[in-house]
Amino acid sequence: MKSRSEALVIVANRLPVERPDAATPWKKSSGGLVSALVPVQQAKAGTWIGWGGTADEELAPFRVEGMSLQPVALSRSEIERYYEGFANATLWPLYHDVTGEAIFDRGWWESYVLVNRRFAKAAAQAAPRGGTVWVHDYQLQLVPAMLRKARPDVRIGWFDHIPFPGYEIYSRLPWREQIVKGLLGADLLGFQRRDDAANFLRAARRCAGVVTRGSMADYRGRPIRVGAFPISVDAKELVRLARDCGTLDRAAQIRTELGDPEVVLLGVDRLDYTKGIINRLRAYAELLEEGTVAPPRTVLIQVASPSRERVREYQLLRDELETLVGRINGDYSSVGHPAIHYLHQSFPKEEMAAMYLAADVMLVTPLKDGMNLVAKEYVACRHDEAGTLVLSEFAGAADDLKQAILVNPWDIDGMKTAIRQALDQPSKVGRRTMRAMRSHVFTEDVHHWAAAFLGALQLTTDPDDA
Repeated sequence: MKSRSEALVIVANRLPVERPDAATPWKKSSGGLVSALVPVQQAKAGTWIGWGGTADEELAPFRVEGMSLQPVALSRSEIERYYEGFANATLWPLYHDVTGEAIFDRGWWESYVLVNRRFAKAAAQAAPRGGTVWVHDYQLQLVPAMLRKARPDVRIGWFDHIPFPGYEIYSRLPWREQIVKGLLGADLLGFQRRDDAANFLRAARRCAGVVTRGSMADYRGRPIRVGAFPISVDAKELVRLARDCGTLDRAAQIRTELGDPEVVLLGVDRLDYTKGIINRLRAYAELLEEGTVAPPRTVLIQVASPSRERVREYQLLRDELETLVGRINGDYSSVGHPAIHYLHQSFPKEEMAAMYLAADVMLVTPLKDGMNLVAKEYVACRHDEAGTLVLSEFAGAADDLKQAILVNPWDIDGMKTAIRQALDQPSKVGRRTMRAMRSHVFTEDVHHWAAAFLGALQLTTDPDDA
């Protein structure tokens, strides 16, 4: 039997592996979260519980690259109701303050409860006596309490990768009390920002009568710690990739393909209404109209990775975005020199590193974001200490990258001013600010984040003593 310190069960909506079809071998997924947690899971001989990515697929537990994986099956109906419905059409807009978009469907809620119960059951079966279970994100907010009821001997942590809204927004959720009580099953609740942690504590006081003192909450005589643990990136791996000769050559090639402009601006986002892409392009269009920027001297690359393409709101957003790009290019481009290079695609990490190196100005302007790791990826890749980051003050990354040019993405004039500042910034100032941001990203990388959370979880009250 593994001791408490050696046993870790990770519970997330998805497994850390992927494959395009059943005939293709599994491979480890890309991304900072997987990079951070897989080594921890392997060192502690633990299990990762999650959905395999295909509807109605029943899979037995299996191993990939030393990882012990336990799939949770989801039907097509459950994906539509639990994931696409309640998680992404109810919670996602609500938690990002987009209240007009949230749909409160009772059938979706029932599916959310059912699926959370299935994940909790799998965790209860997988966790050894006295083990540690780390649950992730907004899709699984009921799991902590369900798991505590089944396995009071385990230590439970939960981490929120997206914002947690203020109570004035959160209170609109018909199932606000059930979700708060679901989360209060954990020993440690982690959020991206201090404001998110404070928002949850207020919701806990209002919905569950919890007594709070500082970062501690008392629920039915059991202490729960609530705190900010800002996630980061695997900085060493990113800079290794950015220094690779192939990446450097590709970055130079990208600028050549763009026509060797004086300035390359870059936006990299998932196609989502929270990312502020429309506002960003409107600000850029006004700069083009004023003559502040003009192709071919200045070009903008906008990557908008496909996202939730079955959801109507995302289909409408894509139509709106592509219409806007077409109008801007029609008004301000010349033959062979588009004002905006729009790419509705996903790219491998090698290509993204090359784009980061090719970009003089990185535009990360979400309307609201838990963290936004693109900003930290850009900083980590800029080993040349060049490049300027324009960053939304409503992204969690703004707390960590204070030297960036911070902007209110709702303020079009302010966004234009920020872009002008980035274009005019002296190289000495740019290098100094980039150096400071890189120091933070490398000191507090994704491995530091995982160690900090798990270390804090181990210091919580022993479940056997509670």
